Amino acid sequence: MSSLRLFNTLTREVADFGPARPIGVYSCGPTVYADQHIGNMRAYVFADTLKRVLLYEGMAVRHVINITDVGHLTSDADTGDDKLEAAARSENRSAWEIAEGYTAEFMTDLRRLRVIAPDVWCKATDHIEHMIAFATALDDRGWCYRLPSGLYFDTSKDGRYGELARLGLAGQREGARVDVVEGKRTGSDFAVWRTSAPGENRQMEWDSPWGRGAPGWHLECSVMSMEYLGEHFDIHTGGVDHIPVHHTNEIAQSQAYLGDGKPWVGWWLHGEFINLSGAKISKSTGGGVLVRDLIDRGYHPLTYRLLLLQAHYRSQAEFSWEAMTAARTRLRRLLDRLAAARTVPADDLGPAALRHLEAFDEAVCDDLGTPKALAVVAAAARDESLDDAELTALASRFDEVLGIGLADLAPADLDLTSAQARVSVDEVEALVAERGKARAAKDFARSDLLRQQLADLGVTVEDHPGGTSSWRWAT
Repeated sequence: MSSLRLFNTLTREVADFGPARPIGVYSCGPTVYADQHIGNMRAYVFADTLKRVLLYEGMAVRHVINITDVGHLTSDADTGDDKLEAAARSENRSAWEIAEGYTAEFMTDLRRLRVIAPDVWCKATDHIEHMIAFATALDDRGWCYRLPSGLYFDTSKDGRYGELARLGLAGQREGARVDVVEGKRTGSDFAVWRTSAPGENRQMEWDSPWGRGAPGWHLECSVMSMEYLGEHFDIHTGGVDHIPVHHTNEIAQSQAYLGDGKPWVGWWLHGEFINLSGAKISKSTGGGVLVRDLIDRGYHPLTYRLLLLQAHYRSQAEFSWEAMTAARTRLRRLLDRLAAARTVPADDLGPAALRHLEAFDEAVCDDLGTPKALAVVAAAARDESLDDAELTALASRFDEVLGIGLADLAPADLDLTSAQARVSVDEVEALVAERGKARAAKDFARSDLLRQQLADLGVTVEDHPGGTSSWRWAT
């Protein structure tokens, strides 16, 4: 197999990757105050592709994704309202209900895009005590100072601050995404803990040594990643928008907390944006296009996954409905051959099949080169020297990394013309079972949310005496 090489944002170099131990991967998760649009979902398809390549190359992986359900302000820095609190007021629901509902929607979209579930989901609100302990350690060691608005990290004490973004303190002052907070010593200083203002009516706040309030956004990821992956781990992923502020501040506080002079994280990988200017605004949210909007237009979600994989993760991608149609045509052409050939996979591959497999391995090991990998898949599908069993075996191997249905979809599956095509039977059964558990626990708010989620998928749930439920496709 080829040697895996990855681009490290910290060093700005592509280098060999191959720690001998199991790989710890942390991916910044969503702030669950609204639906995640398809641009947001690119970061998770990218992280999933990375994980799939690591597994494909025979590495053991422990993957953690967080859920930010408190602490992320509307400015992305230290001013404005908490996004969950603002959404709660807007929708006339509690912040806890907002978080629960949008978390469920997010996880449904991940399943639709065949993103493998992480080994650990962790919510910020479940780790408040850990965050307070972490912040206390920073404060005790002289890294922080107190203001009426909270506890702030003093970036002037970190001689390497901004290294990830190639942005020193002067650069931060000149216009990075930082905001003016009265009393801050330096513009780049950031809140580790935000103290609630006198008279402020917040739903999510906790007692701390610095007053009642909530953790800073950056604190959450430092604490939860160390909780589940250890003080030092291998890979941290996110979008390029995380580089100048969120990830820069994570590094600063984590290195200060550890104090051992070692890099907190070995590799930083960042996915680029997707340009959504070619899409109309979602009718369902008034915001970006959602995965369910793709489905409403008749596109299988894996068509969108293919669209993303056609661009390298470090390159900007373009979205339009014309591009989606072209991606569907490309996937259908692959499935026309692969589905027709589908049989028992070959135990042994001949020389031609092995050459395709080697070319595929070389592509994905070259910094997750999915565009080249897709070209290899197309070449294999056209190769008349391969018998059906060999082609089936190759499709299965290719789809371990790509996750676009090469091993199980049929061409007809790509045309979504009914509610049944939106979601698999297994997904429906899982949601119905989850709702049954909520009903048994008398968590009726959760039960109602899941019923509505099933209804949105075109599923009618019927409850029966004794706590049992059945379901059917809505007509």
